[in-house]
Amino acid sequence: MRVLVTGATGFIGMRLCALLNQANHKLIALSRKPDQARQKIPSLTEVLAWDPTDGPPPAEALSDVEAIMHLAGESVAGRWHDTKRKAIRESRLLGTRHLVDGLAQRHARPKVLISASAIGYYGDRGDELLTEGAAPGRDFLAQVCRDWEGEAARAESLGIRVVRVRLGIVLGPDGGALQAMLPLFKLGLGGPLGSGRQWWSWVHRDDVIGVILRALEDSVISGPVNVTAPQPLRQREFAQILGRVLRRPAFMPAPALALRIALGEFSQELLSSKRVLPERLQETDYRFRFAELEQALADILFH
Repeated sequence: MRVLVTGATGFIGMRLCALLNQANHKLIALSRKPDQARQKIPSLTEVLAWDPTDGPPPAEALSDVEAIMHLAGESVAGRWHDTKRKAIRESRLLGTRHLVDGLAQRHARPKVLISASAIGYYGDRGDELLTEGAAPGRDFLAQVCRDWEGEAARAESLGIRVVRVRLGIVLGPDGGALQAMLPLFKLGLGGPLGSGRQWWSWVHRDDVIGVILRALEDSVISGPVNVTAPQPLRQREFAQILGRVLRRPAFMPAPALALRIALGEFSQELLSSKRVLPERLQETDYRFRFAELEQALADILFH
């Protein structure tokens, strides 16, 4: 296929492009920094400049494209000052709106749009079991995810199958949440965040890619899809398993107040509870490569 990718140089996009290339797909990337994208991913067939907040992509980027993987968005990590919150929201909402506007201007359209979202959609929900039918939360990130998905869903009226992948805490060897956690855990200073009772719904990056590739080929998959391993864990247990895999103690708590002082509003994402189940994937018999956290961590850290 001729596949368009946004966010190609990101934590998920780099690995996705490598596997799409292995499958002999022709890859077109949209990037704010096309020269950097070409350097990082030599296998790209074409790279075109695009600022998602400025307007629709160049017309040639959408020419004869059969599928779109839309992963672009400002990282949510770090303190959420006004400028950061604006970047988080606009990079997702305006970027997706402009992408769909560009598709509306074309007669020949792709068969599928796979658009990133996040389990932040659900907000802080305690012990509630959350499947794709659960209502959205009300906090900042929940509102962003709800509106972000709404922009992507507009493409359905254009005859495009839209898959909205709600990503959990993505674990991989060269980025994401795990990279931020490892330094303290390797020193034996890791442990529960706040009470440690909050549910963390995690997923190995290889399963994120596996779900995206499955959605590319399987026309049955559409709408929202929770991309999380089938067994969410309380954060305290997550920390204990990570310590065990690293053979380090993991009992040093990080008090909620200290996290709020250090990270501001972003700390709420670490302290909030989202007990998410991948019901849609289980209905379609998707087989997770990494269903157990210990297995996933061992693969990431020692392979």
